[in-house]
Amino acid sequence: MHRLPFPLLPSSPSNIRLARRRLITLLALGPCLALPAAASHEAVAWPDAVPAPPFSLVDSKGGTWTLAGQRGKVVLLNFWASWCEPCRAEMPSLQQLADLYGSELVVLAVNFKEREARVNQFAQNAGLALPLLMDRDGAVAAQYGIKIFPSTVLIARDGKAKMRITGEVDWTGREASRWLEPLLLQRPR
Repeated sequence: MHRLPFPLLPSSPSNIRLARRRLITLLALGPCLALPAAASHEAVAWPDAVPAPPFSLVDSKGGTWTLAGQRGKVVLLNFWASWCEPCRAEMPSLQQLADLYGSELVVLAVNFKEREARVNQFAQNAGLALPLLMDRDGAVAAQYGIKIFPSTVLIARDGKAKMRITGEVDWTGREASRWLEPLLLQRPR
């Protein structure tokens, strides 16, 4: 069980104000704090019997993206929000990954229920060029079973989901390479 780094029941008036601020912070960051502090991410195989849900989403520039349209390419589908600190922290490595692999790997950042103006402002400030898809009502995140941000689904060239990673990842690191390389080495049939 994960323990909080501070007591929830304060003992003095000044501690009450501090505890109140900390509780408000915890509630605001709830989905980002669902993982234990010792683990920055968790990777699990996607069940073979469960197909990757199809989707059609508009990106922040007005283009439409579908899972079927990416067939023959490896897809990294990252679910994020700008209010989520771990999401913001991993974005630069997602952009580096997209730049590194080019057309061999499609990196799609699916924003969870935020306004397009906010997403575009975040992208501009962070120097992002990768496609930012708008999941305006959260339906695609729900189809993929996403409850914690960031979460990422790796999809093989044949359109089958292979793995779900929950939590912040350095996408330029060795562990991410171990997840991606087998998918990238598979050639389409």
